Amino acid sequence: MTTGKILLYVFSMVSLATVILPFIRMDHWIFRIFDYPRMQKFVLIAIAAAIWLICYRTQLLLIDKITVALLVVSMVYLLFIIMPFTALGKKMVDDDTTGDRPITFLVFNVFQDNREYARLLSLVRKKDPDILFLVETDEPWADAIRELDEVYPNRISVPLDNTYGMLFFSKLPVTHKEINYLVEDTIPSIIADVTYNNRTIRIFGLHPTPPVPQENEHSTERDAEILLVGKMAKKYQGPCVVLGDLNDVAWSYTTTLFLKTSGLMDPRRGRGQYNTFNAHYWLLRWPLDHYFVSGHFRVAAMKVEEAIGSDHFPISISLTLNSDDESGKMKESPSDRKLREEKIDAGMKHEPR
Repeated sequence: MTTGKILLYVFSMVSLATVILPFIRMDHWIFRIFDYPRMQKFVLIAIAAAIWLICYRTQLLLIDKITVALLVVSMVYLLFIIMPFTALGKKMVDDDTTGDRPITFLVFNVFQDNREYARLLSLVRKKDPDILFLVETDEPWADAIRELDEVYPNRISVPLDNTYGMLFFSKLPVTHKEINYLVEDTIPSIIADVTYNNRTIRIFGLHPTPPVPQENEHSTERDAEILLVGKMAKKYQGPCVVLGDLNDVAWSYTTTLFLKTSGLMDPRRGRGQYNTFNAHYWLLRWPLDHYFVSGHFRVAAMKVEEAIGSDHFPISISLTLNSDDESGKMKESPSDRKLREEKIDAGMKHEPR
């Protein structure tokens, strides 16, 4: 066997392993991190399959044919996962057809060590969102953008130096606000009720820890926080938006379980991936910053904004209120409810699964 063929076997096996590992429902980062790069895995596997078929098509052994078959099956599976997050997929949230003035949002993970405050202020002046939600904000960030208080009379401020601070700004009246520490006493989340067109919209803002070695080796606490917020959103029943850097991708099984739990919908589906991370490396990008909305909303616009110094891109959305449409919602099964409660219990006890 030639060295080239040995290397191709290794490349093929490693590529296949990245597809198989997320099927193992364990919370350790080694399994969860491979949820993220679905498009990248598709490209690598396509390259591996192409090399097999171009370079060895006339001399394929049985084991070679099995390897190629596994690569093709993996490509089909990944395409099935990716397709809903393209324009070819079915929209979960319909486009706005009313022409009403939308409520506008801007979400941005500033990257705590990024000190390019002026670029954020310039973007806020340009976009002029009704709601601005910033995460990874410490005291220097809170002080540097203090001028926004002139435009945004309502503010929830939780500046922290542990990369989990958050700042919430609203032009709209805020009738209720909370700062919660749902799973970990150093990781805040917020709830704000804002008034728009004489209706109350409940906004949940969160930023749980990612499953990476330098932060948290397990996804346990992240999953529990996301699912707890999902339960809270479901209980609220009125117009509701969940937003923030969830440190999870739109196609993961945790996000799918969140959609089933909350009854909310993902405006990405049927429109695109809207990758917000990593702003520095175009080959390693996936959607980490999210908006999830109740069936009361329609999408007027959604956009990943230009890079402004962080490792995340800002992401904006414009939404209008309408009658509640449940047609796009995912249904929760008894097994989904059981899994949800098990994951929440594990997170609250800090016992990785």
